[in-house]
Amino acid sequence: MAPSLTQEYLQIPVVTRTYMTACVLTTVAVQLQVVSPFQLYFNPELIISRYQLWRLITSFLFFGSPGFGFLFNIIFLYRYCRMLEEDSFRGRTADFVFMFLFGGILITLLGLFANIVFLGQAFIIMLVYVWSKRNRLILMNFFGLLHFQAAFLPWVLAGCSLLLGNPVTVDLLGISVGHVYYFLEDVFPHRPGGRKLLTTPELLRIVFDGPGGRDQHLLLQEEQQEGDLQPTEEQHS
Repeated sequence: MAPSLTQEYLQIPVVTRTYMTACVLTTVAVQLQVVSPFQLYFNPELIISRYQLWRLITSFLFFGSPGFGFLFNIIFLYRYCRMLEEDSFRGRTADFVFMFLFGGILITLLGLFANIVFLGQAFIIMLVYVWSKRNRLILMNFFGLLHFQAAFLPWVLAGCSLLLGNPVTVDLLGISVGHVYYFLEDVFPHRPGGRKLLTTPELLRIVFDGPGGRDQHLLLQEEQQEGDLQPTEEQHS
């Protein structure tokens, strides 16, 4: 069984695998008391005055102690981050990394006003939102209780947070940032007078896509624009 698990792990796309592994290892480190959550959370004052710059990253890696919340976030991270990387960003690792950077920076800036100390859940909601907008016609089955199109998934999750008594600030933050990215990347460039405002830096293309990355990116974009969205049904549980 061990070789098959290893093989499955290595088949996860590199960005999804790296982020998911970092989240799991961070949780393990906290459980083993190697680090404390107080060393990880987002604190602008400590980042600026004491140069604790690692908090800009670690605040996205910790989802709390192992339990339902942690498992829920890891499953969503694995599922929707992987589907984005394998579908919308297939062969475009640099563009995917750029989306990570754009979303992470915007969530961090808005987190200054939202009083949120761990930003990872908002980041996952952002990924879910972008996936849902690009796969809006997929029919979803939420724990066998609700049937709806994928476009409504982020709002269903926000509703679940509300029903469970959790603050929806995190969900709304992720939805807002996801919508900004979706609008700038998928909507505005195709409107009259619109243009592409989000451009992946060439350095990221060289590092993640290698030589010829730009040409491959253009070809893949043309293929995706020619493809038609077909309604399918997805079990969500």
